[in-house]
Amino acid sequence: MDSKVERFLSRKEENEIVEAIRLAENQTSGEIRIHIEKTASIDVYERAMEVFHVLKMDNTKLQNGVLIYVAVEDKTFVIYGDKGINDVVDDNFWDTTKDVIQSYFKQGKFKEGLVEGVLRAGKELQANFPWDASDINELPNEISNG
Repeated sequence: MDSKVERFLSRKEENEIVEAIRLAENQTSGEIRIHIEKTASIDVYERAMEVFHVLKMDNTKLQNGVLIYVAVEDKTFVIYGDKGINDVVDDNFWDTTKDVIQSYFKQGKFKEGLVEGVLRAGKELQANFPWDASDINELPNEISNG
């Protein structure tokens, strides 16, 4: 992992974010992933779509995956939701979630911003894709790095 990415989150902070993902996914069939890399190298939204595909987030049964993609050196991030969730959330949901994350990031509180984004996405997923006994965790909860 790149040193700039390593400085973005400590191991303890990463573990706290993974725990937030686990808690958020306990109540939904939806899947949440976080991907952090040094720079997007292309348009950040296009890179988030690429990562979404590489992480196989577009293979969930109900198309209810959510990716929070962070490009550390570019000082930017994207929240990317699959078709299933985009079809049911309010039009401003991603913008308001992005605003919340951004307010933490501006204070240098990266872990807190990601945890809050994960929990907000989890609540929305829970409302639209509630967990049931047949659900399986389709994707890993670990933070991926590029």
